[in-house]
Amino acid sequence: MDRSAVEAVKARINIADIVRRYVDLKPVSGRWMGACPFHQETKPSMSVNEEEGFFYCFGCQASGDVIDFYQRINGLEFVEALEALALEAGIDIQHTAPDPQAAQKRQQKKLLLDMHDESRDFFCNCLGHAVGETARQYLERRGMTQEIIQAFQLGYSPDDWHGLDNFLRSKGRNPEDGVEAGLLSKNQKGNIYDRFRGRLIFPIKNLSGRVIAFGGRIITDGEPKYLNSSDSPIYKKGEHLYGLDIARQSMTRTRRALLTEGYMDVLSLHQFGYTDACGVLGTALTKDQVKRLAGFCSRVDLVFDGDNAGRKAALKSSRMILLHGVACRVVLLPDGEDVDSLLQAKGRDGFDQCLEQASNGLDFCASYLQSQFSPREIMDWARNFLSELSDDSLRAYYLPRLAQGLGLAETEMRMTAGAPSRTPQTHQPKVDARSIQPGQMPLGKEDKDDRYFLKFPIQYPEYIPSLAQQGFEHVLSTDWARALWSKLYEDQPRVNMTRLNENEKGFFIQCREDLCHKTLTGEKIKQEWEHICTRIEKNKCKLTKTRIKQALHQAQQTGDMQRANECLQALEEYIRRENEQH
Repeated sequence: MDRSAVEAVKARINIADIVRRYVDLKPVSGRWMGACPFHQETKPSMSVNEEEGFFYCFGCQASGDVIDFYQRINGLEFVEALEALALEAGIDIQHTAPDPQAAQKRQQKKLLLDMHDESRDFFCNCLGHAVGETARQYLERRGMTQEIIQAFQLGYSPDDWHGLDNFLRSKGRNPEDGVEAGLLSKNQKGNIYDRFRGRLIFPIKNLSGRVIAFGGRIITDGEPKYLNSSDSPIYKKGEHLYGLDIARQSMTRTRRALLTEGYMDVLSLHQFGYTDACGVLGTALTKDQVKRLAGFCSRVDLVFDGDNAGRKAALKSSRMILLHGVACRVVLLPDGEDVDSLLQAKGRDGFDQCLEQASNGLDFCASYLQSQFSPREIMDWARNFLSELSDDSLRAYYLPRLAQGLGLAETEMRMTAGAPSRTPQTHQPKVDARSIQPGQMPLGKEDKDDRYFLKFPIQYPEYIPSLAQQGFEHVLSTDWARALWSKLYEDQPRVNMTRLNENEKGFFIQCREDLCHKTLTGEKIKQEWEHICTRIEKNKCKLTKTRIKQALHQAQQTGDMQRANECLQALEEYIRRENEQH
């Protein structure tokens, strides 16, 4: 992605204006403060620095620029968030490797979205007129209120082979585009006809609220019971969740997602006040769907039927959620009940009882494995689960709990499941940015020292040239710190935050935010500068001394006594200088 375009978007879009759409902001000491939407919070813990264009939460350490905020609050990928903000700002984004068909693809995507809006209007209109009488009676029998019907924009597709087809033609649309959009179907003879006929229609929307697909339920005799749009340039069913566009705001408050299987289950949950509910779209839960949910909540409550099929689905879904590092609970319904029937029969009290009896996701997995699988299958499951965890800290968290749930000793589980043992590290481990929480960096002794020293050039970038001249890199001990210093130096006087990874960005923003509360002036800055320069010189001497020792050893090995004597004299000089510094 062209960085100049990214910077243009950030320059055109005011971060406070974007955050204010989701958070009530109030001015405090030259910046804005509000309750963080990324964790359960009622007090104003999130700071928005309008001048520098970043946000920072003192509670959960969520941080970033306007693109990061929009990406996280909407559960989008970076490019998706950037494109949405660019469109809002009227900026044309050019990719680093321009696609000669990009303009045509964007135009076609807009066409398909517009056709879905028109189709939604057609279906909604049909539901409200005589042709939709059967569907309205069905919804009434299921206890759906007008508020829910309107909020989710339910509709009806007439039992007509060309109802929608003719409507779209009247709008000047090409039937072939309707086929590409998944709205119409085409048989082997080339005949085009309505995909949805005689069905209650559920619009499926993206996080921006645009209709991208439809689900249809037959309300008379016929098969299949449910029919979904096929994949298209604007819709991939494994990436989206039904109702997430409406539920996401509640999720950011409750930090929970109620995840169920059916369209009607989602509608019933919302009608009874569980507004953080959404549903999978006729397939097993996918990694992309879990990733989207994780952008809004820290826990997913799976609401599945209590029969064996529901338990199998709960096992697979729990495993996927736990692998992503998100908390999980399994809510099993009584046999013969689904969410909708339980709520309609017993109301919130009946469903709340099920929620209170929910099992922890990992405990459920262990219990179900023991009841349904052989010992060999259980150990294979455990081994595969632990090996697929990319984060060692998650493995350390899950392993003892899984061992306890399966009735095994932790050492036995560690040995048989092939998990890494907890042996002390004798060297500085390589930092894996994916295993560090947003806004945090590693906290070993060397890491703490590097955080301390890097804070100065971040807060006072005017000193970066002088620090570089002094040899600032010699004061840093870790790879991540040297990488961040390199970016600070190359981008001076103002760092290009699009070059920073998530953890660098979090640390950078935290340092800048600290500057708002404590600014060094006059003598204090001088003292800090002198301290850093002294440490630089000390480390340079230490490095030089190490190199002299290596040269001395090599001279002694080769019998070069003259070179050895020169090295000894140089070594004595550096030892003397070190003693003077102390």
